[in-house]
Amino acid sequence: MTGPSRTALDPLATPAGGLGEAKLRQIVGYQLAQATIVTDQVFDRVVGTPLNLRPVEYTILTLVKENPGGSPAQLSKALAVARPAITQRLDNLEERGLLLREPNTTDRRGQHLRVTRAGALLVVKATAALAAAERETFANLSDVERMMLAELLHKAACARQPRAG
Repeated sequence: MTGPSRTALDPLATPAGGLGEAKLRQIVGYQLAQATIVTDQVFDRVVGTPLNLRPVEYTILTLVKENPGGSPAQLSKALAVARPAITQRLDNLEERGLLLREPNTTDRRGQHLRVTRAGALLVVKATAALAAAERETFANLSDVERMMLAELLHKAACARQPRAG
């Protein structure tokens, strides 16, 4: 015998599949995972497939564009990704002509990162596509609710940062 049939509109059911999830409603990690399914699909549809970018590559390009001269070590720490994995992604982006590595003149072991013109244009295009697709996908949220959600998620992400003092 199966459990009660639930619909996507049932507030106690999973967004897809209609499974009861009442005990998971208060678990932030579970809700983040469910929302990530949606955002991953949006990313792949509007950026991943058409622009040939993985989420981590988009994030790297965006962070480097916003922080020219940053280092691979800073990216590794910011994204909680091992240095070899960051190096591999940087290699791929550099080979595609989207990123430049410049020697650090004060520390020969270090590098400064910059996006190329093509990389900067790709970030602008990808960001605009994502913003529009997320507005459409999350039309059940008002603009203020979307901004609040983004701010709350940012605060949640900051929880992994050590507290000063």
